[in-house]
Amino acid sequence: MKTTLGDFNPLAIAFFLLFVVSSLGITYWAAKRTKNTEQFYTAGGNISGFQNGLALAGDFMSAASFLGIAGLVALNGFDGLIYSIGFLVGWPIVMFLIAEPLRNLGKYTFADVVAFRLQQTPVRVAAAIGTLAVVSFYLIAQMVGAGNLISLLFGLPYELAVMIVGGVMLAYVIFGGMIATTWVQIIKAVLLLGGTILLAIMVLSKFGFNPLALFDAASAKYGAPVLAPGKQVANPLDAISLGMSLMFGTAGLPHILMRFYTVRDAKAARNSVMYATVLIGFFYLLTFILGFGAMVLVGQDDIKKIDAGGNMAAPLLAEVLGGDAFLGFIAAVSFATILAVVAGLTLSGAAALSHDLWVNVVRHGYANESEQLKVARAATMLLGVLAIILGIVFKGQNVAYMVGLAFAIAASANFPALLLSMLWRRFTTNGAVASMVVGTLSSLLLIYLSPTIQIDLLKQANAIFPLKNPGLVTIPLSFLVGIVVSLLSTEQLAADKFAEVEQRIQIGSEG
Repeated sequence: MKTTLGDFNPLAIAFFLLFVVSSLGITYWAAKRTKNTEQFYTAGGNISGFQNGLALAGDFMSAASFLGIAGLVALNGFDGLIYSIGFLVGWPIVMFLIAEPLRNLGKYTFADVVAFRLQQTPVRVAAAIGTLAVVSFYLIAQMVGAGNLISLLFGLPYELAVMIVGGVMLAYVIFGGMIATTWVQIIKAVLLLGGTILLAIMVLSKFGFNPLALFDAASAKYGAPVLAPGKQVANPLDAISLGMSLMFGTAGLPHILMRFYTVRDAKAARNSVMYATVLIGFFYLLTFILGFGAMVLVGQDDIKKIDAGGNMAAPLLAEVLGGDAFLGFIAAVSFATILAVVAGLTLSGAAALSHDLWVNVVRHGYANESEQLKVARAATMLLGVLAIILGIVFKGQNVAYMVGLAFAIAASANFPALLLSMLWRRFTTNGAVASMVVGTLSSLLLIYLSPTIQIDLLKQANAIFPLKNPGLVTIPLSFLVGIVVSLLSTEQLAADKFAEVEQRIQIGSEG
């Protein structure tokens, strides 16, 4: 097929500029309302359950979801669905185990919860290390997707495109904080769902609105294996490892956990998860249609020509079905998707650096509002620069796959310590620190030793660690280390404060 991706596309650029100008307008409005750290990190707790549900969906439906999964399905068929299902099934865990306790116990970050009855300094340092590792890997995926998209839309060099995205995102977060980030995420969720529904309808209209006819066409073009599992994740242990990471990782993602502090109470937190789960589940069903639609209507060879990782499958499909105008709209929606997620990630990383490390470790809780806000904005700037560098270094990687690695770190570093701190009386400071540090370091080490880095990136003949995703090893290891280290010694104060934790989890801080 002949595509205009990579050529100067005035319609695409017009949609893109419209979104940027609108969101900068929101940022200007939000900046006037962002006067203190509570407003910067949590929008003052004034977001409703439904608004937060939309923002959660906007935060979660990332470049990996829209660009990456559609690309994986288009190039690998049925196996791409493991990401859709994996991303979705983590939400019941968030709803039933995490949302309410987090809202009742914390203030800005998940480290507030883990440190609630433990020693502040070591726990917050360990939590910040885990958070920053997750944020860094997640940022890679978003920045790679953004770089590809903008370089193709504007015909710019990839590196310059990544810098532009980083710059626009920094403007949102530094000036508008969580208020701007929330509204950008809400608008992006509405645009993304609208664009995806429209694209899916246009695909199905080519096949008599019968998904089975679409799958038959894919099978006829590329053979029956595209409808069977095993093309991308052939090793059963790899499939289990990836599934565990995606399922438990959702409950450890710092930028998702941070959203529960933006609502008024635990009931609103629970409602927001319910709304988010419905919206995200519907969206992931549609990505499957888009992937197979791109496979049949665009073709795998044409997708790979534009981007080897398959990340441009959805924009190419939009061009085939709706010409330049629809390509422009979908490209702008994709950009909005990336920008909103990068803003949320950067904000959660900045909270770890400023709230957890600076305010509670360096200043021992004694920092005035002005100082906290300055440090938060400086931390945001630092993470923005890191995002740009990582986006340039990891050029060419499939974004859904990179997010799978971020989920593995979140599931290993954050989730076990978070769960044990809320549910187990005997959990100690040493146990929490050991669990978070071992979870973070073991997942980073095994990712480095995995086929992804050793074979795909470093071009070695083989890899020391056989699994592409380390979750199968690192998640149980993190739980085990936390439990064993806690049992080696007692911490009376932590055990005594557990009653208060239980009470707050059930009835909130006023009970």
